[in-house]
Amino acid sequence: MANAPHGGFLKDILARDFPRQGALKLAAAGLPSITLSERNLCDLELIMNGGFSPLEGFLTQRDYESVLNNMRLTDGTLWPMPINLDVSQDQINNLGLRPSARLVLRDPIDDSALAILTIEDIYSPDKHREAELAFGADDLAHPAVTYLHKSIKAFYVGGKIEAIQPSAHYDYVENRYTPSELRAHFKKLNWTRVVAFQTRNPMHRAHRELTVRAARDRQCNVLIHPVVGMTKPGDIDHYTRVRVYKAILPKYPQGMATLSLLPLAMRMAGPREALWHAIIRKNYGCTHFIVGRDHAGPGKNSQGHDFYGPYDAQELVARYKDELLIEVVPFQMVAYVPDTDEYVPENELAPGTKTLNISGTELRRRLKTGAAIPDWFTYPDVQTILRSQNPPRSKQGFTVFLTGYWNSGASIIAEALQVVLNQGGQRPTTLLKGETVRSELSLELGFSKKDRDINVKRIAFVAGEITKCGGAVIASPIAPYESARADAKKTVTQYGGFFLVHVSTPLEYCISSDRSGTYAKAQAGLIKGFTGIDDPYEPPSKPDLRVDASVQNVSQIVHEIILLLEKEGYIGER
Repeated sequence: MANAPHGGFLKDILARDFPRQGALKLAAAGLPSITLSERNLCDLELIMNGGFSPLEGFLTQRDYESVLNNMRLTDGTLWPMPINLDVSQDQINNLGLRPSARLVLRDPIDDSALAILTIEDIYSPDKHREAELAFGADDLAHPAVTYLHKSIKAFYVGGKIEAIQPSAHYDYVENRYTPSELRAHFKKLNWTRVVAFQTRNPMHRAHRELTVRAARDRQCNVLIHPVVGMTKPGDIDHYTRVRVYKAILPKYPQGMATLSLLPLAMRMAGPREALWHAIIRKNYGCTHFIVGRDHAGPGKNSQGHDFYGPYDAQELVARYKDELLIEVVPFQMVAYVPDTDEYVPENELAPGTKTLNISGTELRRRLKTGAAIPDWFTYPDVQTILRSQNPPRSKQGFTVFLTGYWNSGASIIAEALQVVLNQGGQRPTTLLKGETVRSELSLELGFSKKDRDINVKRIAFVAGEITKCGGAVIASPIAPYESARADAKKTVTQYGGFFLVHVSTPLEYCISSDRSGTYAKAQAGLIKGFTGIDDPYEPPSKPDLRVDASVQNVSQIVHEIILLLEKEGYIGER
């Protein structure tokens, strides 16, 4: 494989050898194994099917250092991205991992054995150095740097893999081609020049226009090759995006374009990522590759500046075009000209020409609020798909999370709020009272900080699932710790609204109005770990609403919550 040009020799480790793969499957039963992370799973699939050719496994330390320093493997082959299998110290100890040992790599979905890795070395990376070299900065504002420091384990295992079987996919199977399958598909269609379009976002009229122009200029066909593995946190899910791509395909001239899904875990590494993407597309049989402005850029750094220059990616890929044997097609920005009802490259516009545009932020605002999206921007059927997955707030679910001392009034407020929301009838409303959750979901838990956090995590999970389905949730645990409440918000806001209401009734009032004698027992030491007595309560620093049942009646408080929900668009107009 040394110095072979990309595409000159495609290493498909999954090439069918059924007797050998059957023997490997039997061998796997007696070997130590680990379950892969989502990123590991994506990487393994592309190693096995040849998408990451010339890689035949996860990088050893020598190759890892060479990639970081020189964007090359130790044999001199161009390769810009570290591809690593991470393990913990406990896994090394418990599984007896060492050089020459064999390790089974398992699918996280069904636990099936996918491959066997023969360990060449185990090493501890300098993650700060990796961040600086691979991503340009050790800055947690970069999603890959955050993932590196917070999700990647302390050690890397390098070595070649032997494939047993590919991971199973159940979605859009007809659009999932391996490199060899896609090359064969191109051959069947008599396509000899193919320009690949990389995307992790929905496509609109402008994207169709720029890809058609690229095809015409280079006499190519178009491969829409979207990433359906890990992308940037907050991106639209791939199910919605693929429905959009399928709706876009008929808008191309007959026979010009096709769609294939790429199971890649993106790193958002800008120029290095663009070079990596070009190598992958060459392996998939493409002759041309569109490199966008700020290609695979993650946005702003912690100082508010772009991580990479707008044309850094185009320049880096162009520098290696002869070695890559794939031609770079710079992404040409196009603008809509209302007077002629067409998209025109910006560099071809006469000075003073009136143009229209809708930014990604503006599009998200219109989807969120239900505001009109013009047909000149996107096709009506694409708009229908996006609106089905991004309903306006009046149709989204939400969670109201009340926190405060025991006997603060949070439970009574929660019950009253449920009645008022049920009266409105806009959504099914679920009440998750602290006592009910404790008896039904968390009966085995105590009141240590760890157990309290687990309890809140369970509430957040249930609330998130109901919110995702468009329902309203009212939760009223004590939830004394700020970090657990922040995690709950993060869980729920993936799917809808989250409103933290601090019921700030003073502890003295909670004690004096307690007719059950519970506080008295806690003060006497008969109840241990009681919030406010011998266990702390961390008041929310930035709640969405702060109320006090010692000076406000329940109806007033509920009305304030209703006004908050109405202001944010979650209730009111249907």
